Amino acid sequence: MKAFLDDNFLLNTKTAEELYHNYSKHLPIIDYHNHLIPEQIANNVKFDNISQVWLHGDHYKWRAMRANGINERYITGDASDEEKFIKWAETVPYTLRNPLHHWTHLELQRYFGITDLLSPKTAAKIYADTGALLQQDSHSVRGLLKMMNVEVVCTTDDPIDSLEFHQQFAKEKESFKMLPAFRPDKAMNSDDIIALNQYIDKLEEVSDIQINSLGDYLKALKARHDFFAANGCKVSDHGLEQIYAEDYTEQEIVTIFDKIRTKKEISLAENLKFKSAMLIYFAEWDHEKGWVQQYHLGALRNNNARMHRLIGPDTGWDSIGDFSQARALSKFLNKLDNQDKLTKTILYNLNPADNELIATMIGNFNDGSIKGKIQFGSAWWFLDQKDGMTKQINTLSNMGLLSRLVGMLTDSRSFLSFPRHEYFRRLLCDIFGQDIEKGEIPNDIEWVGKIITDISYNNAKEYFEF
Repeated sequence: MKAFLDDNFLLNTKTAEELYHNYSKHLPIIDYHNHLIPEQIANNVKFDNISQVWLHGDHYKWRAMRANGINERYITGDASDEEKFIKWAETVPYTLRNPLHHWTHLELQRYFGITDLLSPKTAAKIYADTGALLQQDSHSVRGLLKMMNVEVVCTTDDPIDSLEFHQQFAKEKESFKMLPAFRPDKAMNSDDIIALNQYIDKLEEVSDIQINSLGDYLKALKARHDFFAANGCKVSDHGLEQIYAEDYTEQEIVTIFDKIRTKKEISLAENLKFKSAMLIYFAEWDHEKGWVQQYHLGALRNNNARMHRLIGPDTGWDSIGDFSQARALSKFLNKLDNQDKLTKTILYNLNPADNELIATMIGNFNDGSIKGKIQFGSAWWFLDQKDGMTKQINTLSNMGLLSRLVGMLTDSRSFLSFPRHEYFRRLLCDIFGQDIEKGEIPNDIEWVGKIITDISYNNAKEYFEF
């Protein structure tokens, strides 16, 4: 019987052990999509206790606590940090077979050297021990990132963000880079005309461009796109239910924007046309600069209206959606490709039923100009666990080139989430190791080791050109 979370965790063959320990374990991390707070990195914040760095903002844990019958006061409410930690400790023993059980104990081991299982019996000591370590320079925000051998972190930033903390950080000679990512979701959210107008008003202030027409709007957004590029940005990101690819004319979008700006109601058809046009504008700018564009597709957000009213979005009330993806995605990519304006693109799906759809879609637009130009992104959100990662790896293996995958990312708000890269790498090595030992791929450790190294690090290094 193997020990829980030993050195060969998830590695089920001697070949897998060799691949992980010799070819993947010590490689740097390029985390090209996350939701870390730039100000905390720039100011090298130290957290007062583990709840602040571990529980604040982590809706994975919040959902588990709610399922365990924990009152909201101990999740997003006014309970103390220690009380919230105790309630999380009460929940952890019930998370067996949920990836949170793995994440929790991996993170305690990697950052704090704690091998005890978290439970009500161990909670007080673990809270005290981790709190003491978090006061040390080694466990400041930057210390935590360096501990995981992080080379690049790309935060997620709105076009109107000042990027002041990226600029502040860039002046320092640190061992890793913090770069912005352009996330213009609010700029195309015509579902809410009032909120969109408020956003446009803020964009006016930030860009110093008066916005009365579509041309003004695009000029202001393009100025922000240029500003991001000047501050090291090389990636964009979009969080969408699905790609929008309605037919439209420029005059139609001009008219629709005029309606939006004068706070007139727009029809569903006009709403979809506006979103479709904005996606094309953004994609053309990305191509112009040679950026990588990312599309996260398939989340059904804010399902619980009552809790959304009480505590707001991004608090754990989202799920997998069953949106139709193929036709619009094909039409969108084809429109860009047909004009030779399709840049490097990563597609992430939240519904595992779309795995084969995405894996075959990327093959339609991989034109030989760049290795792995169009990517089937690593398992995301609800899928970034053992089963979801394995399915994504196997699907891409069957229908594309796994060897050109740009690896894992955290997509996280927590500075303690970087062992997810280790988790992915261990699973990857286990899959290859089992294939070798079953005689399904050649026993060429040097070549397979190169493939493992490429997926773990080299492919991302080359693809993003950081």
